[in-house]
Amino acid sequence: MTPSDRLNQLPDGVFQELAIAAHERRKKGLDVIDLSVGSPDLPPPPHAVEALIRAAQDPREYRYAITALPEFHEAVARFYERYGVTLDPEREILQLAGSQDGLSHLALTILNPGDVALIPDPGYPIYDAGVRLAGARVEPIPVDAETLQPRFDAIPPEVWRQAKMMVLNFPSNPTAAIATRGTLERAVALAKQHDLLLVHDFAYSELVFDGVQPISILSIPGAKEVAIEFNSLSKTYNLAGARIAYAVGCPDALAALRKLKSHIDFGVFLPVQRAAIAALTTPWDGYERQRAVYAERRDALCEALGEAGWPVRKPAATMFLWAQTPGGQPSYPFALALLKETGVAVTPGIAFGSRGEGHVRMAFVHDIPVLREAARRIGAWLRQHHG
Repeated sequence: MTPSDRLNQLPDGVFQELAIAAHERRKKGLDVIDLSVGSPDLPPPPHAVEALIRAAQDPREYRYAITALPEFHEAVARFYERYGVTLDPEREILQLAGSQDGLSHLALTILNPGDVALIPDPGYPIYDAGVRLAGARVEPIPVDAETLQPRFDAIPPEVWRQAKMMVLNFPSNPTAAIATRGTLERAVALAKQHDLLLVHDFAYSELVFDGVQPISILSIPGAKEVAIEFNSLSKTYNLAGARIAYAVGCPDALAALRKLKSHIDFGVFLPVQRAAIAALTTPWDGYERQRAVYAERRDALCEALGEAGWPVRKPAATMFLWAQTPGGQPSYPFALALLKETGVAVTPGIAFGSRGEGHVRMAFVHDIPVLREAARRIGAWLRQHHG
């Protein structure tokens, strides 16, 4: 069997070799501290779990869902009021089986072979992969290494003329940057000027630290005319494995994505929808508590790495630390050697685009003692190999 040309253009070497290296360590009875995957380790809200259990015990809930429950769209609309955004539940909200699912399908919805999509570099890998699978062309938006904001001015005029879609991601995975309002206002203006769809991945909307308020792109005046925003219950409510998310914003773009998905899936399992509705609508004091937990972990990991001889920039949001490799070493050999020799798994920055080279991403999805142990091992390894 020969895979399609579409599939063959996607890389797989980095993650495959790291997975093999981790497996080999475990086969030898050695442990792995996995900081490579941003999978939440905190529990979902109890009321969401209770709603899931109740629904799962009802035999009627096992039918095809086909579409979202109306209560789900109403719950999302109510939730989005926290961002100063008013949504029409029927026209401006679309349920998804995870935001990665929606982002990958969006390119098939919007782009023709040969079309151009602008994506941040570094940026989350599905942005690039989705565009390539649609047969379209990726053009990078360079992310400034200091400000961590997109450099729209670096995009040539002819690329702007060809572009049909632009993707942004704040709070950012992998850089952990938060958007300035000026950045989002500029993005909306450019989308209107060049008649392109603006796509904002807002999956980490509630994981922001130090009193900063997250900004939905739909809170920018006129954004609904040109923009859609993806959000998820994976990070906010720790329902990552349940696979439920949504896109909101421009009705025409959502209608097109809805049409494509009607040919691909049969909706999200109804008990999962019930859990999501409970999470979105039940008063909960967990938002601040979760931020505090992640902020404490962030501070502990940054402090421990600094003490180990690897000073890093403290992230403003998300569950990720984006760190320059010591001496700017190539990220993949660094990550592979670190895993093989210390058992600490990190994600090489090259996986997020060419401008991610010389960096690694670490997820602080473990308790503080585990993070300190990871930093201790890293420090001992750096002293041994790098002086």
